[in-house]
Amino acid sequence: MLRLASWIRECDDAWFGKFLTPHREIVLGNARLGPVDPASADGLLITGGADVAAEFHSEPPADLSLIKNPDPVRDAWEFAAVRSAIERGIPIFCICKGMQVLNLALGGTLFPDIRGHDLPELKSANIQPLRFDSIARHRVEKVNSSHHQALDRVADMLEIEAWHAGDGIIEQVRIRNYPWSMGVQYHPERDSIYTSLFEDFFGQLTPTFDGR
Repeated sequence: MLRLASWIRECDDAWFGKFLTPHREIVLGNARLGPVDPASADGLLITGGADVAAEFHSEPPADLSLIKNPDPVRDAWEFAAVRSAIERGIPIFCICKGMQVLNLALGGTLFPDIRGHDLPELKSANIQPLRFDSIARHRVEKVNSSHHQALDRVADMLEIEAWHAGDGIIEQVRIRNYPWSMGVQYHPERDSIYTSLFEDFFGQLTPTFDGR
């Protein structure tokens, strides 16, 4: 069996379940439901959620009211999980807030509040246009969008794969010189057009923990 560590909100269980259900070989450890040790995982999935709490920013916004509904307990688990995963070189897939966690954990910063990326019509419809760098391994010309914060200073360890075609907001990154990683600002769990992305991630999982 393969162990996947994550923290998934109840409202997102069904979204991710449709991609995980065909993979009976993968056991999901959801830290929302109980203790999950990232050091025992074969892969890490950091999903969407509330804004990252101020104490996890190297440069928190001057106006702390811009940070909406933070969950410091979840943040502490996710930041520790990202660092553990990178130390071990296991596959990492970060979605929306997850990509922001990845950037902060590696020393980057965020725009505390942007406009035009959390409009109701963007939440599930793939209508936001992207542009891609030649290094991008996955390309979807139009994606959904549901966020009000975004990457500002990109961590040195990250490479930019895609950005919004209009305002340049970063939409896809990967860790430089790393076995397999991806961070996306959009929500691939919300549409089957992103199946190949999940399949690529799941296909990278291999047993890594010696203490089973």
